[in-house]
Amino acid sequence: MRPTEHGFVGPLAGELEEYIRFKASMGRHGATRVRVLRSFDRHCLEHGAVRLERGVVERWIAHRIDANPGGCRSWFSYIRDFGRWMRLAHDPDAYVLSDQWKAGSPRPTPYLLTDREAALFLRAAGTLESPSPWAWQSRAFFMLMACCGLRTREVRRLAVGHVDHKARSIDVVDSKAGRSRRLPVGDEVAAELLECDQRSRERFGDDRPAFFVTSTGNPVSPGMPGVVFRRVWTRAGLEWPQAGKRPRPYDFRHRFAFANIERWTRDGVDV
Repeated sequence: MRPTEHGFVGPLAGELEEYIRFKASMGRHGATRVRVLRSFDRHCLEHGAVRLERGVVERWIAHRIDANPGGCRSWFSYIRDFGRWMRLAHDPDAYVLSDQWKAGSPRPTPYLLTDREAALFLRAAGTLESPSPWAWQSRAFFMLMACCGLRTREVRRLAVGHVDHKARSIDVVDSKAGRSRRLPVGDEVAAELLECDQRSRERFGDDRPAFFVTSTGNPVSPGMPGVVFRRVWTRAGLEWPQAGKRPRPYDFRHRFAFANIERWTRDGVDV
């Protein structure tokens, strides 16, 4: 059988492909869902599974858990949702993963950055020494998280055309659940974005693939912000926790949310 558009090849490839398209029509375009279900598709192919039955699903789950015992199990939700869809669309007897299979891996507890830590970090980000674009883009990157509440992925995926220097706004396009939004930026963030853009244009021209790029002009990889964050943290002279909660780039978003809640509470805003 030829692979489907999303790479499914097993006995349930048609149903899996139809399900992914159904989710996409609802604005759910997550690559993780496709990757997890490809794993299930290969399992079905190897074991000749032509129906969504309990034994097939639970053997696949057990195999994945054995391969990564301590990993996050949020992927349970993908196979559970596929089962529900199968019951409605194709097979009323399709197996829906039992609630006894819990994800069981708690969300990481956020590290609440203090005002001092945030200020020292952003100051150090503006003086980072590097032969790569991070020398001039670090502060802008992390300011979008600290001052505008963007997710790490949203900053990485920000396109050049989505930054309007004249209007002092940015467009966050096709983010979580396919949603988009336009955000105003303050004077300090706007100035930092303009300087970053000008320096990147000087080095890479006007058609770079993303606002923030690597030394080769490619979009920033998912793991790179964490690496740069640790370097800036050290440069700022901040102590890295040896145990317990450790700071991550995403904690700037948590700090942004917490600061807003504090302000609304102080001002008596009814939210």
